[in-house]
Amino acid sequence: MSKFYFFLWIRWSIRLTLCSTIFASIISFLITISIYTSQGMANLSSEVTDAIINVFLFWFPVVWSFTLLLALFRALKYIFNVCISGYMINLYSCDGKELLQDVGYGDIVKVWRKWFMLIIWLVGSLMILSIVFTYIFTSYSGVFEWFNIYWLFAFLLVSGYFSFMFMTARCKRIKVVKC
Repeated sequence: MSKFYFFLWIRWSIRLTLCSTIFASIISFLITISIYTSQGMANLSSEVTDAIINVFLFWFPVVWSFTLLLALFRALKYIFNVCISGYMINLYSCDGKELLQDVGYGDIVKVWRKWFMLIIWLVGSLMILSIVFTYIFTSYSGVFEWFNIYWLFAFLLVSGYFSFMFMTARCKRIKVVKC
């Protein structure tokens, strides 16, 4: 069973990483190009190229914060009805009697809300542990000296693994079955 959760988590984390970073890169690139064109499209010198890269690097974490939420919602749909290591997660209808073979985004809204709250609690727990670790073993004096979207993403990935284990207990519409 632990093999199932591990491979499910790997599939989920790859999808989450690719979707969120690709969407964020595309949107950040479009923002960067629109800023470049609105400023008169100066000739590409080393200073202009550095400025374009800095604009992109500024917007990427900002946009990634939003695309990460979108990717979290989208990635949850693809964990259902996939046989991994002899097990699969099935999603049932609201009454809990009918198995949903073709899971749509509308079907996962209630499940996503419960799962998202579970993720928030798990990330919060990791934050508390990391703050304790930071104060004891490092010279940092506050959270905002080291915490950014990249650390949040790492905490989210770790929490995602444990959330799949707790998800069947949190939501009665989800069942892990043998396949």
